[in-house]
Amino acid sequence: MKNLFVGNMSFQTTSADLKALFEPFGQLARVHVAMDRETGKARGFGFVEMVNDAEAAAAIAALDGKDMGGRNIKVNEARPKEAGSGGPRGPRSGGGNSGGSGGYGGGDRGGNSGPRGKSGGNRGGGGKGRFSNEDYSEVARQPREPRW
Repeated sequence: MKNLFVGNMSFQTTSADLKALFEPFGQLARVHVAMDRETGKARGFGFVEMVNDAEAAAAIAALDGKDMGGRNIKVNEARPKEAGSGGPRGPRSGGGNSGGSGGYGGGDRGGNSGPRGKSGGNRGGGGKGRFSNEDYSEVARQPREPRW
């Protein structure tokens, strides 16, 4: 049993279209077109599970790069999901308020004078390490408001 990835499909492609495309090559165990949860539209890729490995290889050879709905589809053996991928995406590293100076504790930005003509200096730096938990170790935590 081989699971095939089918990519670069038209967004109008249905699982019935995919089934019709792969059936001439052999018996299919499962056909799945990935759908967007919010819009309900196809995401442009899908999976076809074929019972026989030799038939799956023949389907890959014949259909990879074939025109379907005005697009050249990509057909290859699906790789297993890696641990940690899939599901809701968490916060990504980088981005956010991590870069540059300015903002809170933002340091001196070229001739930017502080109060009473004193230079702002590098108060707290900018970017990573701007605040640390050590700064607040003796401060009691405020209770959080409930999220309704």
